[in-house]
Amino acid sequence: MANVVVVGAQWGDEGKGKIVDWLSEQADVVVRFQGGHNAGHTLVVGEAVYKLSLLPSGVVRPNTLGVIGNGVVLDPYALASEIDRLASQGVTVTRENLRVADNATLILSLHRELDALREEGAPGTKIGTTKRGIGPAYEDKVGRRAIRLMDLAEPETLPPKIERLLAHHNALRRGFELEEISEQTILDELTGIAERVLPYQDTVWRLLDDARRGGKRILFEGAQGALLDVDHGTYPFVTSSNTVAGQAATGSGLGPRAIGYVLGIAKAYTTRVGEGPFPTELHDEIGQRIGERGHEFGTVTGRKRRCGWFDACLVRQTVKTSGIDGIALTKLDVLDGFDEIRVCTAYDIDGQRFDHLPASQAAQQRAVPVYETIPGWSGTTAGARSWADLPAQAIKYVRRIEELIGAPVALLSTSPERDDTILMHNPFED
Repeated sequence: MANVVVVGAQWGDEGKGKIVDWLSEQADVVVRFQGGHNAGHTLVVGEAVYKLSLLPSGVVRPNTLGVIGNGVVLDPYALASEIDRLASQGVTVTRENLRVADNATLILSLHRELDALREEGAPGTKIGTTKRGIGPAYEDKVGRRAIRLMDLAEPETLPPKIERLLAHHNALRRGFELEEISEQTILDELTGIAERVLPYQDTVWRLLDDARRGGKRILFEGAQGALLDVDHGTYPFVTSSNTVAGQAATGSGLGPRAIGYVLGIAKAYTTRVGEGPFPTELHDEIGQRIGERGHEFGTVTGRKRRCGWFDACLVRQTVKTSGIDGIALTKLDVLDGFDEIRVCTAYDIDGQRFDHLPASQAAQQRAVPVYETIPGWSGTTAGARSWADLPAQAIKYVRRIEELIGAPVALLSTSPERDDTILMHNPFED
């Protein structure tokens, strides 16, 4: 049985929530391994709708353990709030169904404030951050001045750590002409939440190794998408962590040989929230039609998503950078009724043909998509649960995508309902 990593193969919002929920029914452990509460996904389980930002999808399913790995930056107040929100929906989160890595970095109020100051006040291009403190927290982690979850269990050790943290942040605040933060303010913030989050802490790398050795099925749940990876994405319009599949090992403490199958999630078209290059973006009524039919609004921010045709170049790129074994193609039903559908197969940059999106920001801005036009279909794919339910031309579209991206479609999603899924290959049985 393979342990499975699920990653977004585009810029996020690909429908990972439904696919992860579908897979989590077979999993014993579901692990978040990067990002923070800037990543939102919606789970539809029966009649219940759960909107999660930080908690692993497994917590809403009985007999499944949710794990927040060391690669996640954790806002303890956001965690407590999300736990309370689930409780109001009848889902109780305890140590029995949630563990958090003791070495996870904490997001503090000063991180959120700094994030907002930079995004709103910095000259030049905005990145499109959610202003939730994710980036500044990762900066402190790399700068070796972060407060980690385990530190809350030893409050007597906090003052010197807070002093080191504030030596950096108060210097920044002076540059913004803001009042400095006192050590007591941060100490009160940390001690005020400690008893809510400490019960969940654990040595996650050992927990996961025991699960693997015990034959448990582990599902690694990625946030955002591979094109937002801080190294392999459309820099600088990216998130502050590695979002490719390799981070599942680093961000959980489990070795890479424990990963058996990488499932990439991609929409049958392309969307993006926030700023940054988007070669196939549509600014016309077709783009508006896709957005309306696909209900393209961000789970966390509520921002309207930019929409465009499927970009095979980009997905082919993420298939390689994440080692994707198979694709879950979602929202095929949104393309029902189009007379023709276009797919980007290459880019023209200053008269030169590229089969990938160059890392250069300037080149990305000049990239003009080269399209292949595919006939659409008049029938409906909505709710289809077998190949026999699909119009012939929809099947041809899926098969052409497989050829262009160099990976098979393992699952095909035809509506937000979890059972409206056509399974070609079960990743857990690889």
